Amino acid sequence: MEPTTAGDAVPEPRLEQELRMVREAIVLVASRRFPRVTVAGLGLSEAILEPALRLALDAGVRLVPLWTADGARLDFRVEEPAP
Repeated sequence: MEPTTAGDAVPEPRLEQELRMVREAIVLVASRRFPRVTVAGLGLSEAILEPALRLALDAGVRLVPLWTADGARLDFRVEEPAP
């Protein structure tokens, strides 16, 4: 399956579902329950990159995009900001 980019037509429920998973990871790290959380296997990761970055910034945590070795997928790591 080809990765979906921000310019592609994306089903709204799927977009919201994947963004919700990233949002929940951000909440876990921002609450200091976990120092980092990785969200992997998203099909719309490029399409949600910008909103996810804004959510992380607003929560005071870092969102690190992680490209797979073949460059076909993008996962996210949410982590506490550097001291």
